[in-house]
Amino acid sequence: DVQLVESGGGSVQAGGSLRLSCVATGLTSFRQCLGWFRQTPGKERETVATIYNDDGRTWHSDSATGRFTISLGSTKNVVYLQTNNLEPEDTAMYYCASDRGSCGDGWRLRRGRFDYYGQGTQVTVS
Repeated sequence: DVQLVESGGGSVQAGGSLRLSCVATGLTSFRQCLGWFRQTPGKERETVATIYNDDGRTWHSDSATGRFTISLGSTKNVVYLQTNNLEPEDTAMYYCASDRGSCGDGWRLRRGRFDYYGQGTQVTVS
């Protein structure tokens, strides 16, 4: 089974930073689109970043550009999200996700519709 385990969330003041980490296991293919989406109660999922782990191509949402950076670890099943200059509007549960393919289905992925995702890690900005 595919499992994604996130860590690194927490509570910070506005302007602070957090580094979210995710380890994916059970992937059936080494080529995966990995990403992070966030969600707050009553709202739609919002994907903030994706990375294709075969060639490192990244995408960041408008709200994330300039503040968040997605990256891979030393192995292709580890992904990070560095979040800087956090704002109260960034408060949400952040989920690590994986999807077969090269992150090409932007319409679906940018709405958080990945094949798999983890339990989430809470980020609270005050």
